[in-house]
Amino acid sequence: MTASASLPSDPAASAAPEAWRVEVFRREDLDDPEGEHLLAALREIAVEGVARARLGRGYLLPGTLTRGEVEKICSELLADPVLDEPRIAAPGEAPSPRSRRAQRILVARKPGVMDPVALTVGRALQRIGLAHRTNGAEGERSPVATFQAWELECAPERSALCLLSRETLVRIGREVLSNEVIEDLYVEDEGLRTSVPAASPSHGALHVALREAADERLTEISRDGALSLSLIEMRVIRDHYRAQGREPTIAELETIAQTWSEHCKHKTFCGVIEFRGERIDNLLAQTIKAATLELARPWCVSVFHDNAGIVAFDRGFDLCFKVETHNHPSALDPYGGAGTGVGGVIRDILGVGLGARPIANTDAFFVGPADLPEKNVPKGCLHPRRILRGVVAGVRDYGNRMGIPTVNGGVWFDEGYVGNPLVYCGTVGLMPHWAAEKSVRAGDAIVLVGGRTGRDGIHGATFSSAELSEESEIVSGAAVQIGDAIAEKRVLDALIQARDRRLYRAVTDCGAGGLSSAVGEMGERCGAEVDLEKVPLKYPGLAPEEIWISEAQERMVLAVPPGQLAELLAVFRSEDCEATVIGSFTDTRRLLLRFRGETVGDLDLAFLHGGTPRPVRKASFAPPSFPDPGCPAPSAHGASHEKTILALLASPDIASKEWIVRQYDHEVQGLSVLKPVVGARMDGPGDAAVLKPLADSTLGVAIACGACPRYGLLDPAAMAQAAIDEALRNAVAVGGDPDRTAILDNFSWGNCDKADRLGALVLAARACKEAALAYGTPFISGKDSLNNEYRVGGESRSIPPTLLISALAVVPDVTRTVSMDLKAAGSRLYLVGVTRPELGGSHYLGLLGCEGGSVPRPDLALAPRILRAVHAAIRAGTVRACHDLSEGGLAVAASEMALAGDLGLEIDLAAVPVGPPLASPATSIGATEKGFDRDASRLYSQSCSRLLVEVAEGSAAAFERALSGLPCAAIGRTTSEKRLRIRSSAGALLVDAEIQELRRAFQGGFQG
Repeated sequence: MTASASLPSDPAASAAPEAWRVEVFRREDLDDPEGEHLLAALREIAVEGVARARLGRGYLLPGTLTRGEVEKICSELLADPVLDEPRIAAPGEAPSPRSRRAQRILVARKPGVMDPVALTVGRALQRIGLAHRTNGAEGERSPVATFQAWELECAPERSALCLLSRETLVRIGREVLSNEVIEDLYVEDEGLRTSVPAASPSHGALHVALREAADERLTEISRDGALSLSLIEMRVIRDHYRAQGREPTIAELETIAQTWSEHCKHKTFCGVIEFRGERIDNLLAQTIKAATLELARPWCVSVFHDNAGIVAFDRGFDLCFKVETHNHPSALDPYGGAGTGVGGVIRDILGVGLGARPIANTDAFFVGPADLPEKNVPKGCLHPRRILRGVVAGVRDYGNRMGIPTVNGGVWFDEGYVGNPLVYCGTVGLMPHWAAEKSVRAGDAIVLVGGRTGRDGIHGATFSSAELSEESEIVSGAAVQIGDAIAEKRVLDALIQARDRRLYRAVTDCGAGGLSSAVGEMGERCGAEVDLEKVPLKYPGLAPEEIWISEAQERMVLAVPPGQLAELLAVFRSEDCEATVIGSFTDTRRLLLRFRGETVGDLDLAFLHGGTPRPVRKASFAPPSFPDPGCPAPSAHGASHEKTILALLASPDIASKEWIVRQYDHEVQGLSVLKPVVGARMDGPGDAAVLKPLADSTLGVAIACGACPRYGLLDPAAMAQAAIDEALRNAVAVGGDPDRTAILDNFSWGNCDKADRLGALVLAARACKEAALAYGTPFISGKDSLNNEYRVGGESRSIPPTLLISALAVVPDVTRTVSMDLKAAGSRLYLVGVTRPELGGSHYLGLLGCEGGSVPRPDLALAPRILRAVHAAIRAGTVRACHDLSEGGLAVAASEMALAGDLGLEIDLAAVPVGPPLASPATSIGATEKGFDRDASRLYSQSCSRLLVEVAEGSAAAFERALSGLPCAAIGRTTSEKRLRIRSSAGALLVDAEIQELRRAFQGGFQG
């Protein structure tokens, strides 16, 4: 009997051809970590009665193999003889469960979904001489498929057989083990089905009746075709083809949709906006880009026109940095979405200039509350816990398998991200300076390298430009991709070799829009011709427009001079990486697509790239109005300061993320100087990572980030400037030079067709320009992700306005790198910066259930001076430890430094430099004396531009000279007694907590 959840989704799927089945379980006498993780997940969703769970890694191998060959494959490839026990079933049979009580759930990929493990095993079969025994030609079907075999047992009641109900098994399968977007579920059903997707009807050039279409029909064509084009845009396209006297082909219309998508074209940022009586023509050019142009830093090599920003570094080398979002795909399939997010941004680094070598990854996740009750999860959404685990695993597996360290990031929780999580992935690359520029010439061959093309990712660009809904998992499943890190590693190795031999003139990645965007952008100034039947496919039956817009992963496009073509193809063959000539660049300024000799697309590139309409968008903003909460004392809510600090340390945003960090390899490549976690026990939260990219140079690079999403709804301008300030002080805290720091902006916003969302975006972008100019810090790259809303029923729910700022700072001397953990007893502790009664959006008020308050923003006249002075003190060697104050304010920062250093700390709040709140023009909310507790304000305020600095007694005078004229005060001392003691402004003892108690709270938050 088959549960309804187990039916294959593709009507073309059929019972698997005669195949050997191999299931590899952990030995019975050994623990099964995956089984333990499942038991923990079942406890979270209140499924009781499962006493034991074990995972079997399943493989379907060609039925043409002999048993001896299958046993050889098991012993040499699939199973560890020390840890594993393989079970082998001959074709037509199924493995028997270990015991009568074991109930089985199988999870397998849907037809056409990428299966990297199967591809790797298939290639391994070729290498051990079994390619001739596979049951399918390359490109027709994989000779191997994989699945998961789960065996669950419930505790026996006396001697009777105890079984879980089918309903319980289906629930476990659906809520924990499988994702219906990409996987089929089999509940106590051994009839695995596998096939390639059904072929599209064979056709050449198909035309869309557009020229005479009325508005209603134009809207219908855009909606039904998943084009995400507005009515105004559809009218422009219709008029263009009317002028040409013909109808568009499907391939042409799809190309326009991908190129004009919000994801690719940034129509909101680059459009026309009316705001408060002013017309803004190109918000991006007037704010983010304008700041960089005005600063005109000579070390900015390439900004805003390539796949990543490039800055000069040392010894003839440059650094490049890019951060991308992969929000909507990660909402549907967290593992695949985050994995391909990492893969995509790595390809951005491979595709900047003539290609850079990736040396570090970053990530940042914004998800719903981990303890959200199941009943509060909207229909069609995954639980935040599952999303977070999935995205962490996706980043982990892709980065680790490619040998790129993941060194910096963060996690933020808010109910606003429940239906629409945000997933940011970044990569830093190192490249020779001569490789920073690229060009394309008529006559260059168009060479496609890397993975093969399938239906995965079709309409990914347009999907990312629309808001999610409860139907998204059904209608947009094809937009989700699965990455193959090993395939991308082969691309990387071959590409760097070809670059160093100067075998190509230009390179870019196949990202959003696939070949349509890659070739269309590379050929924008000249022209291109592509023969689509030459594109290598994963399986037969793709229509020409599917080949053209597929976003299948691990693909790059090169422009290769004819004289270098043979040598380039040989380089890629040597790395077992497919490279195929699919066309050539021309001088026609047209994009010509052919399929089996027939023209299926012929586009004017000037219209494709310059024809996007620019309607005027209306923007407005009204600050929210909350009763002023002031700053109540913890006692007003029945708590002490000590309990409040422990609660803050355990809160999800602040608590240790070591459970995530330890899954990432941050040591690979051997470049790390400062790790993500630091201190006496290596459990302190580092402010930033520091790498030493060149063996023969003492220059380093600090990688940091900042985000303040709790501020966004109250004051988007303050939020933007606070995020910039946080990223910069994180970089400075480890030794980064604020005058050699570049930043990246990543805006994730709601639907900017709504005036209030757009108004908040205008305020935030303008605030970014003001801050960048004040700090002297240029933006070098960025990315926006709009339409981050989730529609459930008739209600559209927006995420909080969210800006992630990433910083790349040169560290003049890595031997002066500073970490945040206290180093020795008897040191002075200085607080640099002004503490103000700014608790709007703070974790303290959130803990008390209060809204409103004055939102922190940096004093742009003072903050840059503070950062430069602290940096000078670090360079002079007077700083032992340095830590920025952010979430939780002074209370949390001091606790973190103490627990990381495993030392005691005594603080006197009377010595804390204080000042009035800064004016906040975007909101009328401000703190008053009503309900105001002076000590709580000093402890929990999240005012910007503040750092805690440990200074040895003998260096105190030099440190104070470096900070002369700036707000800086000695507020405490380190001690050998492992306690945190804080005295009130009146001298009373407010807090007396053991360091181990602080550590337990910090490490006791959500652990995944």
